[in-house]
Amino acid sequence: MADNFLERKFEELESKKKIIVRRTGISLDSLLKENRSCRGFDNDVTITQDQLRRIIGTNMFIASGMNRQVLRFRPVTKSEDSDKVLEAIKIGGALPDLHLPQKGTEPKAFIIIMSTDGEDRMTDIDMGISLQTMGLKAVEMGLNVLIIGSVDRKRLKEELNLPLEPLMVMAVGKGIEKIYIKPISAKEDHRYYRIDGIHFVPKIRIEELIV
Repeated sequence: MADNFLERKFEELESKKKIIVRRTGISLDSLLKENRSCRGFDNDVTITQDQLRRIIGTNMFIASGMNRQVLRFRPVTKSEDSDKVLEAIKIGGALPDLHLPQKGTEPKAFIIIMSTDGEDRMTDIDMGISLQTMGLKAVEMGLNVLIIGSVDRKRLKEELNLPLEPLMVMAVGKGIEKIYIKPISAKEDHRYYRIDGIHFVPKIRIEELIV
């Protein structure tokens, strides 16, 4: 009797090993393709503090060099604070003639990224992981983002009375732009461009990424 019991248990364990769990939902590839830098937003869609907190919350689960976790975040949704952020950043540097963002399509919500330990190589690596992850979360929520490195740090810190120096800014909203990825060779121009209002983002083909 004992032998039969052990045999059944062994068979149960073996059968469990053969079960393949398939996750349903949006694939990572889809999220990555949708996670494009957006420079025009629908101002009729209001972004809430709760939505920004959910995006920031992804930082609890991502990698951090030596697990220092030095990044800190300030969500901004109040109109007066949003205006202050807009005045301290520059958008669309590669398309100066368009004067982006165009009037009425400005982002109204932001996440300001700071560090408790200044900025160094490890902080920048952490920041890259953080920004990409938050962008993917935003896309999952049906939103779009723009990562902004052209920031008047001193002005932004003073205007918003920030406890730490801002390093980067992420704009969050509902994008209104048509954005397409254009596969290119490594030797072609990498700069993004627009034709008839459509935004094209050159990306090097996988054949040339592998060396």
